[in-house]
This record gives sequence, structure tokens and C-alpha cells, in this order.
Amino acid sequence: MLPEPISLKPPQPHEGSTTGITHPRHPGGPARFLTDVIVDLGLVPRDRVASAVEEGRRTGKMPEEVLIEQGVLTADGLSRAVAERHGLDHLDLGTFKPDMAAANLISIPAAKRYEAVPVGFLDDRTLLVAMADPANVLAVDDIALLTGKEIRPAVTSRDDILNLISRLTHLDDVVSSDMFEEDDDEDDRADVVDLRESADDAPVIRLVNQIIAQAVEQGASDIHLEPNGHELRVRFRIDGVLVETATVQRRMVLGVISRVKIMSDLDISERRIPQDGRVGLTIDGHHVDLRVVTLPSVHGESVVIRILDKSSIVMELEKLGMAAPERERFERAFHQSFGAVLVTGPTGSGKSTTLYAALAALNTIEKNIITIEDPVEYQLEGITQVQINPKAGLHFHTGLRSMMRADPDIIMVGEIRDRETAQIAIESALTGHLVLSTLHTNDAASAVTRLVDMGVEPFLVASAIDCVVAQRLARKLCQHCKERGIITAEILRANGIRSQFDMEAYEPTGCPRCNHTGYKGRIGLYEVMIVSEEIRKLTLARAAGPEIAEVAVRQGMRLMRDDGLEKVRHGMTSIQEVTRVVGTGAAAVEV
Repeated sequence: MLPEPISLKPPQPHEGSTTGITHPRHPGGPARFLTDVIVDLGLVPRDRVASAVEEGRRTGKMPEEVLIEQGVLTADGLSRAVAERHGLDHLDLGTFKPDMAAANLISIPAAKRYEAVPVGFLDDRTLLVAMADPANVLAVDDIALLTGKEIRPAVTSRDDILNLISRLTHLDDVVSSDMFEEDDDEDDRADVVDLRESADDAPVIRLVNQIIAQAVEQGASDIHLEPNGHELRVRFRIDGVLVETATVQRRMVLGVISRVKIMSDLDISERRIPQDGRVGLTIDGHHVDLRVVTLPSVHGESVVIRILDKSSIVMELEKLGMAAPERERFERAFHQSFGAVLVTGPTGSGKSTTLYAALAALNTIEKNIITIEDPVEYQLEGITQVQINPKAGLHFHTGLRSMMRADPDIIMVGEIRDRETAQIAIESALTGHLVLSTLHTNDAASAVTRLVDMGVEPFLVASAIDCVVAQRLARKLCQHCKERGIITAEILRANGIRSQFDMEAYEPTGCPRCNHTGYKGRIGLYEVMIVSEEIRKLTLARAAGPEIAEVAVRQGMRLMRDDGLEKVRHGMTSIQEVTRVVGTGAAAVEV
């Protein structure tokens, strides 16, 4: 007897389920002919089905085969009818997200043989398996033996099964190690090869490869591997938001963590202290750097993998989303021969990318450009890039002092973290060098007060800084599914925008192209403050940030919220996203 239909989430309508799961209308009902179910579901008219039955009798084919050959029934429609007949759920694998950890519980040849793939865990003991033929009880029994789990079959089309198997094979094949560490000796390399070829470790290696390849394929910036005592949760940070993608069962958790640590040249026996490492991989022919950090937690080691994909970095300010007025102000500032230009914002707001775009515009044969970073995220041709190394005594301030003796024209400091680094950077800007750097502040005006609070004399700050850019990254609306709508004045006011009128804009909807989030990609929100004489006087007087911001707005600076509102008007992002990344403070302009 076949099991009851699954319920991963609260029941959804039969049509247009956003999870990819369609529940049967009559779960566990009386046995019916498949052709009757096809008619009941409205997939094919009864007269066409009757003629197909007659055709099948003459040719020895099943009626549903005849209907598919005639083009009146699709493979997906047939699988929905099969699911309804057996009282099972139907999975649309174009929408439903398979769990990679579950899929790796059986081998690719076994999946092809059974035309079935595990796609999720219902609980610790029960495995959800997508099958083309749920009546194949031998396949169900074999998968149960292979996985040691109870099996809940669900139905999907044979084409979807084959496409998923093909994708799993592709994800497994596209990852290869570059072995770029120059200090690796031959013995270490042999150990890695031996491990890779171990039959016991092969499923773990395949799973780790597929997780990494899937993350790169979906444009994730980070992979989080988080133990909770029973299993390992896998989450990707996509467009700045964490999304759960897989669950690794307890018996594979230690193997997955150890595999990642071996790849990044970390000590697999050390689980009590944090470690960090790196590994270079080739994903579908292009190089990707991974920064790996392990953290001991009460439930075991958690791992965060930062993905640095040089092919995905945008080096043009216009493509980053900087509007023409802000871009012109910023470009005028960083094309000066000396002075300091700062980019501010929280971690992950795209500050380094903005500076890289500026360096790309400045990178000519006539200029000597030196950077000091932690870490060097992207290597730029024609630029000397220095990686700080605290263990060897190379910090931002010590490296910056040495750089000053290397005849630089332009200096980029990855981050101003302390008074000494700030002092040297500001003094360098006053001695004929152009200094670009980042700082952690919430807005542009606060950068001035932050440097003064660090201990740099106000007269040095006022003289050296020419421009401050503050930025955030907001998710872009999916261009395939965004819908035009009306944002009421009440909603605008609730989001900190003074308005007496409704506003036409676009809202997120969700489709398979954007993983049903309504968003795909990110765009920058900016405010660019030029340090005028009036702002220099306020700096000397140690004025507060809001007072400086008020003057800057009066002199033409557009706040990030106003920049975000303009992007909402143009259908680039949503009002919810602007509020999420900038906050609910009042905008400087009324709508």
C-alpha cells in the first residue's frame, strides 16, 4: 500500500503551487484507470482518450503513450495523472528545490537505473524520493536498503528526473582543485589524491563539490555550514540574504567538515579553536577563490566559505548603480592628484568593489598604484597589491609606512581600523598622494566625525578629505516577474517617506528564474558628499554628523534613501528593499 501524501508545508492550491508540490485531490482513493484520471483532471477530452484506447489496442501501446505521441498530453501532465491515480504528491522539479545532501545518498548509476532521486528529508528517518514510476516497489525497497531510510515516493516526470540526474553529474564534474599553493609539497598532494580516490569518502567529496558548484551557479557570495547537534544545515547568501538549500544528515557531517578543511589546508584534528584558510577551484572553466573560516560551536564546528569569483566583479561605476550626478562627483574626486577619498558602509555593502572600479579607471601606465588589503579579494593587473600578514608583523599601519617609500602615486588602504592607520593615511593625502580607503560608518557625514574620534586632529581631517561615499546594496527586482502596482501614501509614510500621494512602482512577485524571491542581483544605493569649505569649518569645530549632513544636503548631496526612492520609481528595486538596507529614517525630499 502506498503511503499518504507528504506535507512539507501547509497545503497549497492545486494550481500554481509556489513550492513545486501539488497535492492529490483524492488521496488514497479507490483504484482508477489512468485514462479516467487524465480525463478527470481535464488534461485531454474524453473522446480523444477513447480513440487513444482503441489505437493502443491495435498497436499494442499504452493509451497514455499514444496520447503523448499525438502531442495532446505532455510528459508533465502524465506524471500529474500518475500522482493523482496513486494518491501521491506531484513534484515540479523546475520549481521544487532538491536537497543536494539527500540526492547524494544514492549513486548516479543507481538513480538512472531506478529513475528516482532522493530530493529531501521529511524527518530523521524518512526520505522523500522523486520517482517517474511510483509503482516500482523494487526500486523503493532498494533505495530504502541503500539509504537506511523509510521512503515516501512522490511523482515527477521522467524528463525532470533525467534532467536532475544530468545536473547532479554536471555539478560533480565542474569542480576541480587548482592546487595553487606554492608551498605544498609532493607528499601533501599525494595525500589529497589518495583521499579523493577513496571509495568510502567519494559520496562526501561529491556532496561538497556539488554544494560549492551549486553556490557558484546561483551567484552566492557565502556558504554557511552550520551544525545543530542532529544534522548540518547548508545555507547560501544570495543577493545579501541567507537561503537554506540543503540538510546534511548526522552520519555525513564530520566527513563534510573534514573535507572542506582538507581542501583549504587546515588542521582536521583541531576542533577547539577557529581556523582560516583558502583554496582555489575551477568551476566550469573559470577560477574561483574560496576563503574558509571555521568556528567551534556548542554543536560542533561551523564553517563559512566566502566565494570570490573574479569573473563576476563589475568594474564600471555605472553598472554598479551609481547615478550620473553622484558618479560625476565621485569621479572628479578620485581623479585629483592628491587628497583622500573614503567609501563607507557596513560589512558586505560593496565598498571594496566601488574602490576597485575607481582603481580600474585610474590604472594607467603613468601611475604607480599600490594597495594594502585584508584580504586581497581580486587581483588587478598592473597594480601592486599587498596582503597584510599579522603573524609576520605586517599590519595596515606598518605596510602603509613601507608603501610611502615605494614611490606611489595612488594608495588604496583596504580599511582604516585604528588611529595609527588613519593618521598615516591622512598625512599621505596631505603630502601629494591620492589615498582611497574604506571606513565603517552608517553615512557619509559620520566618516568625518569617526576619524576625529579615532584621534586624528580635526585640522588634518578637514584638509585631507575631499570626498566621502556612503553606500548600501539593495536587491534588484526580477525583470521577468516584477508587477506594476500602486504604493499608497500610507505605506510610503510608514517607510519614512513624506508623501501625500500614492506612487506607481513595481513590486516583487516570484518566478523560477529568481527562485521565487522576486529579486535577482543587487544594485547600489549611494550618497556622495563633497567636502566644501563650510564642511571643513564644521569639521574644525568638531560638529556632529547630523549637522554636517544637513549642510551637505543643502549643497546638493542626495541621501541614500532618496537615491533608493529614485530606483524604486524606475522599477529597479522595491520600497521594502530600500527600507531593509537603509532604515526608516525620513527622506530628505517629499514625493
